[in-house]
Order: sequence, then C-alpha cells, then structure tokens
Amino acid sequence: MQHTSKRRIQNEKGQGLSKITTLIFAVAAGLSVANIYYAQPLLDSIAQDFKISPAAVGLVVTLTQVGYALGLIFIVPLGDLVDRRRLIIGQGVLSVVALIAVAMARTEAILFASLAAMGLLAVVVQVLVAFAATLATPTERGKAVGMVTSGVVIGILAARFVAGMLADLGGWRVVYLTSAILTAMMVALLMRVLPRQRPSGGSDGYAATLRSIPVLFLRDRVLLVRGFLALLIFATFSTFWTALVLPLSAPPFNYSHTQIGLFGLVGLAGAMAATGAGRLADRGLGQRVTGLSLALLLASWGFIALLPKSVPALLVGVVLLDLAVQAVHVTNQSIIFERHPDARSRLVGGYMVFYSIGSAIGATAATMIYAEAGWPGVSILGATFSAVALLMWATTLRFPIRREIPACADDR
Repeated sequence: MQHTSKRRIQNEKGQGLSKITTLIFAVAAGLSVANIYYAQPLLDSIAQDFKISPAAVGLVVTLTQVGYALGLIFIVPLGDLVDRRRLIIGQGVLSVVALIAVAMARTEAILFASLAAMGLLAVVVQVLVAFAATLATPTERGKAVGMVTSGVVIGILAARFVAGMLADLGGWRVVYLTSAILTAMMVALLMRVLPRQRPSGGSDGYAATLRSIPVLFLRDRVLLVRGFLALLIFATFSTFWTALVLPLSAPPFNYSHTQIGLFGLVGLAGAMAATGAGRLADRGLGQRVTGLSLALLLASWGFIALLPKSVPALLVGVVLLDLAVQAVHVTNQSIIFERHPDARSRLVGGYMVFYSIGSAIGATAATMIYAEAGWPGVSILGATFSAVALLMWATTLRFPIRREIPACADDR
C-alpha cells in the first residue's frame, strides 16, 4: 500500500504521462467507445434483418446506453479500489466476447442482451480517462484528458464511417466481428504498456465507494451542474446522429451506409478542438469555453434544420455541433477532476451516468419524433436541448469552478 501511494504521489508531483502512453490510451479509448456508436448508421439494416419497426429500432442504441450507464455505476468506481491495469485488461477481454455475441445473434433477445453487455464493458474508456488524469502532472492534466478525449471523438466519428463501409461490403455483422479482432489486438498491446497502479481511494469497501458517488455530486454544486450539462449536450448529440441515417437513407437521397458514414468524418473538427479546450481549462478559462461552445451548439441547429434543402448547410452544422459538444465535454472533465483528486474514478463514473442518460433520451426521442414530425421535429428537439444547456450555464457564471475540494472522509 505504501509503495502504491508513493507511486501515485510521484505522478502528481511530476512523473507525468509519456506521449507514447497517452497516444495508446487515446487509441484504446477510441476503439472502446466506437462499439457504442457502430449501430447508428446500421439501424435500418438491423431493423430489416430482425424485422423491427422504425419507431422501435432506437432500442438498439438505447439498450447499449443502458448497459453503459450500469457499467459507469458499478464498474468504473472500481478504479479507485483496485489495480486499474487489471480492470482495463479484464474489460477488454470480455468486450471481445460480447462483440462476437452481437455478430452471431440470431434472435432479438440475444441481440439486445449482447448489446447491453457490450455497453456495460465499453466503460473501460472512462477507466482509461481517469487513469490518464491520475498519471498526468497537474499542469498538463487538461491537455492529457483532451488528448485521450480526442481519441474518443475520433473513435465515435470513425465508427460511423467504418461501420457504413463494412456494412456495404459484407453486412452489419462484419462490423462487430472486425471490432472484436481490433479489440483483441489492443488488449495485447495494453498488457505490455499499462503500469500497475492502485490509486489511493481510501480504505472503504465497494459498497461504501458506490454510496459516495451521489454524495460527491449532491454536496458539490459545480459537479452537479456539470453533470446536467453533460446530459443535455449528449442528448443533443444523440438526437442528431441517431436520426440522421433515417432521412439520408430515404428518398430523395438514398445514400449508402458508406456515404452516410462520411458525414461523421466532417465532424473531426470536434476532435481537433478537444485538446485545445483542455489547455484553456488548465489556464482557468473553463467557464468561457463552456459558454461559447454552448452558443455554437445552439447555432448549429439553424444549419442542421435546412436538410433536405441544403446538404452544405448540414455539413456546417455537423462541424459546429461536434466541435461544441466535445469542447464542453473536455472542459467538464478537466473541471471535475480538479475538484476531488482522490475520487477521479468515481467522479468520471458519476459524470458519465449523466452522459449515458442524455444519450439514451436523445436516441429514443429522436426516432419517435422523426416518425411523427420528420426532420423539422428532430431539429426542434435538438435545439431545445441546446437552449436549455445554455440557459443552465448562464445561471452558473458566479460559481468558483477552479477551487479544489479535498475529499472528506465520507467521500472516500
């Protein structure tokens, strides 16, 4: 225990995180999070294969998010109690099994159960983010979190393109088989590079650690607000990306999966902004970055709503939406990690529960509203989520977000 604590202190004081290790963290995070988003451009194919109605096919995304939420609550906090290396490797191995099960599913029950399990295990990305934040020096924490988050963004956007391309070549099942192979290769690499480290999260047991998560958020208003901002921005994000495949795959466009996936690559500007947002947060500009990004998010829906009249306007909206969402996401994490340094796994787990709830709400609402009101209805829904987030941020301008709060005994 003393040796482990000493290693942790060294990391906090300057040992830092090497660029190569940070890059591997980013790639692993991108591969992991991609598993959650492969289904979005494949919804029509999955619906046809299993004869699921268009209004109900959103369950494919929703159940994955439900599994993800459960993993955030019950798996990610373990990073404050056990060796994060073993936790990451174990999740990676089980993810390979879940991905193969999705690819081989022949009934709706097996498909939905496998997707939920895949979502449950995909939370390894959050263990990686918390691990990177712990290994990085305090002056470079936002930068490190931003780089790993850039990997997450690239994984999300590339997932749509790769899924569409592979589905056009060999069907939607090939997508998950390919991911299983890539995940197995990444697990082998992580086994070689991840350091062994048990963060100093206190002596309480698993149950007490879980109980401390809501306490942390309820006692710290900044954490709670940042959580609700995450819920709203990812409800917006999921609203757009879940519903986009529906009008683009229908007349007058009739785009292929590969063509639809290309829209995701347009949003790579979000990945480029992620590291920059983290650096600005390190300089104490988190509130300003958040406000500007939320204003851009709301503005993006003015361009997005022009579909089907203008595809170029839609592309502008995609860039603005992805840039804004990821900038707020990186800033949120940089701020919450600074609040309670000894509870980073619990913080990221609790924070991402808000993210998962928002994503599930957006996915379910988007498909239902599209069935009733078409793309204008989806645009109004996304703009509403964005406007509420901007109003919430405006009420927090006097909050001291940079103050570091020591974790009290009850929180550990």
